[in-house]
Amino acid sequence: MTKGNFIYYSDMDKMIVQIRQELDEIAKNQKYRKDHTRFFKEKVKTRNIESARIRKLAKEYFDIVRGDRDKEEIFDLSEELLLSGYNEEATIAFDWAYRLKNDYQEEDFVVFEKWLEKYIDNWGKCDDFCTHAFGYLLTQYPDKVGYTNKWVKSKNRWLRRAAAVIYIFPNRKDKLIKNAFNIARTLLQDEDDLVRKGYGWMLKEISKLYPERVFDFVMKNKAKMPRTALRYAIEKLPTEKKKMAMVK
Repeated sequence: MTKGNFIYYSDMDKMIVQIRQELDEIAKNQKYRKDHTRFFKEKVKTRNIESARIRKLAKEYFDIVRGDRDKEEIFDLSEELLLSGYNEEATIAFDWAYRLKNDYQEEDFVVFEKWLEKYIDNWGKCDDFCTHAFGYLLTQYPDKVGYTNKWVKSKNRWLRRAAAVIYIFPNRKDKLIKNAFNIARTLLQDEDDLVRKGYGWMLKEISKLYPERVFDFVMKNKAKMPRTALRYAIEKLPTEKKKMAMVK
């Protein structure tokens, strides 16, 4: 799509229709079609379009909708995209939400939590949403950590993973880091491998700034910590500390 040949619709539904038509056209005409489903254990809906192409499209359309839509209207458009279940449309929806980060308000937690509960059905969507838009929102309102403390008790694996990976963005805020360790402690022996990998990844990212704190956490909990999570957590630590952590 180029702005020169873009057909502008004032009606929201027609805007979404045009985005979907363009996604279908890209999928049909792309020369190389990789099977993105191989990255997921669960069934996913995807057109197998490369991420860079989707994000370029997201920016082009955002430049249009931002001209005469307020934040709430763009959130509504984003939710329409999420309703399809397609990974590509979720990428656009979460891209738009993140571009609105300077307009976030505390009540947006309710909107984002609803999206998390209703539309997140694989780790890709979970991580994209939580490490960008939702993670940024948490940095702005750190007192909202109660949301994440609630998710760890959910039967929904994606909420439990989200409770950890949402701390990847705001890992420079000490108040949030303290709660991130509490989240990891609560999820320590979670039965779901993707949840374990999620909090392990979170600890790895925190270790880039606070290696000693992560090392101390691992050493105190390694007897009960699943090996998958432990390996993720120590990946960026110095070699000697990795060896110490891996000793049973």
